[in-house]
Amino acid sequence: MNTTERVPLYQKIQEYIRDQIDSEGLKTGDRIPTEKELMERFHVSKITVVNALSGLANEKIISRVPGRGSFVSSREPESQLSAGGQFPQRTGTNLQVRIIGLVMPSIVDYFAIRLIEGVQKALDEQGYRSMILLSEGKLDKEKEAIMLLKEVGAEGLLIFPVDEEQYNEEILSMKFAGFPFVLIDRYLPGVETNYIAADGRKGASLAVDYLWELGHREIAICSDSPLQTVTVQERIEGYVNALKNKGALINPANIITDFRVESLKDAQTHPLYRYIRNRMATAYITLNGRLGVQIYQMARQAGLAIPDELSVVSFDDPTSIVEEFSIFTHIRQFESDMGYRAAARLIEIIRSGEGRPANYDKTLIDPELVVRQTTGRVPS
Repeated sequence: MNTTERVPLYQKIQEYIRDQIDSEGLKTGDRIPTEKELMERFHVSKITVVNALSGLANEKIISRVPGRGSFVSSREPESQLSAGGQFPQRTGTNLQVRIIGLVMPSIVDYFAIRLIEGVQKALDEQGYRSMILLSEGKLDKEKEAIMLLKEVGAEGLLIFPVDEEQYNEEILSMKFAGFPFVLIDRYLPGVETNYIAADGRKGASLAVDYLWELGHREIAICSDSPLQTVTVQERIEGYVNALKNKGALINPANIITDFRVESLKDAQTHPLYRYIRNRMATAYITLNGRLGVQIYQMARQAGLAIPDELSVVSFDDPTSIVEEFSIFTHIRQFESDMGYRAAARLIEIIRSGEGRPANYDKTLIDPELVVRQTTGRVPS
């Protein structure tokens, strides 16, 4: 068999682009063929093209710009990075900055703060610094953040991913190229990666079991996430399975999703407020701490006493960074430990040079029910 026939397709694409750059004298900033053009020319899938372009980007042969395409990179030294992808030593010091990138949707609650604290602790112990970029829950911003962090020399990435039906191609390209990264809090179904998360199904089951013991039978579960993320789906599955195990009928009206609470100033016009006021459920499980606080406040506006007339269990502690001062019954997900273990695992991957491992680590942390002041027995 001819040896050229054994060359992987993504390598053929890379050879073609290198030849284009050399034979046509392309200069820095010149555009190379688009992903669509390459797919048509080589009769391959988008993933194969992304894999090829990612490899060239890692070699600093091309630069990829979200929404614009790929361009010939500068032939100058690689953005002043050393061969190992690290910043060089600073003049006059022995300090060598080693960067780990962290991509988060936002930092608006204690979940995010505690997660970052855990990451920082692990990085400090190993002599790394973090660079944090926010995606705002938008896929294009997540792609941009990943590319920028790689461009400035991050040795690996920790990503709390935006979860949409169409996966971030930058995450896929990192996987194919063997660039070190670990996903936090959620994974991408059907895509093998290293990830660490709390067991959402178990967390929801703990909440249902506890409320059931208190006599609640009309238990609602609420999510204000604009996306039906894996995290949301798993927690709802845990809720449904826990009720089925008790022989209860599932009331679809008690699975409340696809809404937003922008402000409590006009809370009385919100459908969720009317649901609460009319006592459609005696207990609520909220899939994040902020929503737990909003339901607590809506209930008080509706004249309902918590926990005497309504119980609330939230995922995550929304009211205190110090566990002992929380007032909310909540599902504790050990966010600090999650961040620490994710960062420690990423550093292991970087130092071992695993690249594309045969097996990926998939770590689920057991959550814990913490009983505080927002739950009580079902009202008679």
